Amino acid sequence: MPSLGRPRLLVFVIAYHAEATLTAVLERIPRLVFDDWDTEILVVDDASADRTYDIGVAYRDAHPGLPLTVLRNTHNQGYGGNQKVGYAYALSQDFDVVAMVHGDGQYAPEELPRLLQPLRDGSADVVFGSRMMPPSGALKGGMPLYKFVGNRILTTVQNSLLGTHLSEFHSGYRLYRVATLGSLPFQLNSNDFHFDTEIILQLFNAGARIIELPIPTYYGDEISRVNGLAYAWNVVSATLQNAAHRIGIL
Repeated sequence: MPSLGRPRLLVFVIAYHAEATLTAVLERIPRLVFDDWDTEILVVDDASADRTYDIGVAYRDAHPGLPLTVLRNTHNQGYGGNQKVGYAYALSQDFDVVAMVHGDGQYAPEELPRLLQPLRDGSADVVFGSRMMPPSGALKGGMPLYKFVGNRILTTVQNSLLGTHLSEFHSGYRLYRVATLGSLPFQLNSNDFHFDTEIILQLFNAGARIIELPIPTYYGDEISRVNGLAYAWNVVSATLQNAAHRIGIL
């Protein structure tokens, strides 16, 4: 049952082939999140071929007092498609805020209380954790140079086309007011990795209040599943189409 007086928070752990890291990510979610919010954790395994789902279920069974739901997509939905599953769940269950955390541990769950604060105090509709504040922090945190350079180039191009000033468009640490998600046609977005760009474009079009806060960068042994050239093409293409839409061409 929801606790009176506390907003409802869904910590959405997006997971794919995360058997080696999922338990640690769940352990690292701060207790403060449960004290300040009426919190549920949702793990959505995107049809992994490893034991990601089984590990999530085992963790749930070992912690009967923890409000944890573990789901598994029958077929792989893709990075964007898996986000659609989590956000649809947040909408259907009437949560106030959804915070997406990656099951590979690349984004620190310990940062959740700080990132949630602008949503709690009503000063933002969306909070992005930025690895580029300051830019040197990303390299110190182990971001590969080619990813750093690609991130900076794409973000510069996108800001130029849109007249925006984000420090990066490509962080996966994202927190949304669920009512804001409900106002967006995000189900029409790609199921691929450039879902993240498309939803930012929708947020700008809707006039949503976006705040970026710095986060530490961590790169471990996780496997990148992004085709860099295809991703860059899709990102620039979506941004160009939106820029054209904004000036009435499309």
